[in-house]
Amino acid sequence: MVDRRKEIIKTLQRVVKLKIVTILGARPQFIKAGSVSREILCQQQMGVDIQEVIVHTGQHYDANMSDIFFEEMQIPKADYFLGIGGNTHGAMTGRMIEEIEQILVKEKPDWVMVYGDTNSTLAGAIAASKLHIKIAHVEAGLRSFNMKMPEEINRILTDRVSSLLFCPTKIAIDNLNKEGLENWGHKVRAVMAGDVMQDGANFYHQLARKPTRMNTIDDFVLCTIHRAENTDDPVRLKSILKALNEIAKNVSVILPLHPRTYKIIIAGNFNISNLILIEPVGYLNMIWLIKECNIIMTDSGGLQKEAYFFNKPCITLRDETEWVELVDQKVNILVGADEGKILQAFYNQQWVKHKSFEKFFYGDGSACQCIVKELLSGV
Repeated sequence: MVDRRKEIIKTLQRVVKLKIVTILGARPQFIKAGSVSREILCQQQMGVDIQEVIVHTGQHYDANMSDIFFEEMQIPKADYFLGIGGNTHGAMTGRMIEEIEQILVKEKPDWVMVYGDTNSTLAGAIAASKLHIKIAHVEAGLRSFNMKMPEEINRILTDRVSSLLFCPTKIAIDNLNKEGLENWGHKVRAVMAGDVMQDGANFYHQLARKPTRMNTIDDFVLCTIHRAENTDDPVRLKSILKALNEIAKNVSVILPLHPRTYKIIIAGNFNISNLILIEPVGYLNMIWLIKECNIIMTDSGGLQKEAYFFNKPCITLRDETEWVELVDQKVNILVGADEGKILQAFYNQQWVKHKSFEKFFYGDGSACQCIVKELLSGV
């Protein structure tokens, strides 16, 4: 891994005073932001006057986000908790904008940093833009080209008002250029930073912990289902579960399941008799499951990348993905919710090119160093 910290120090001929307000709303965002926060701490320890204020909107209530979660993950706790969640997109986003605006007026940051594509991301970007505070968007430029996805709307609008766009891949840079980045009417720059999730995988893989339920299971498939397009559509959900049940006749299928999805499955009387259901696990447990499984089947965006980080083929239970480079590279295959396509992809894995895992689409694990350097340098 390239260590850029010395390079950063050389470019700082004086002590820099910089305040960043980071807006987060879900556990995956805290994990991503934790890697950047560790780099900020490194800079503080080297004498750079940089401060980060963390705002947790409360968009996703997560029982796993206890004090132990922050201690084990070595993630700083939020300075503000807004407790906004469990409402419609409009009501949730509106309340977040109102609350975040008050915090920004009080804190007077140089930058507002947002991650990904949640309602919290968009709310932070809107609040900052109205106050003329510069915005840094981590995971910028991603596109699924499906405007029915709330996440697609959030990421496009957030990119449009940001000043620094930290892109995880070259394709993300290309997407922004195709959208006319140079004509957006304000000072904006796209940076090929690499992916902070790669940084996190490098940091956390040695801390992985085996879930207690896994003591008697060695050979298994890891599957997750959580997107509304699958869980809220009885036809799609039934088709996915039928395929998983068929696969589970030959190999264990581990399915960490959110209580909401479990209730939908029970209410729909779907067959899950062959599957091994477990409660949602913490991130360190999930890293262990990723490392030890044979193959991953998921509708999660983040898990597609983590499969790649740990050299695992991924069958994606969606009709499109923002991580198109993984599909092009033959380490990921899109099957939607089609039972036949799912079974074919699982039993005939000729689509997988294992040597393709040697590519480095998401940087060398120094994305966080790049991000902090750019924030210190400005636009």
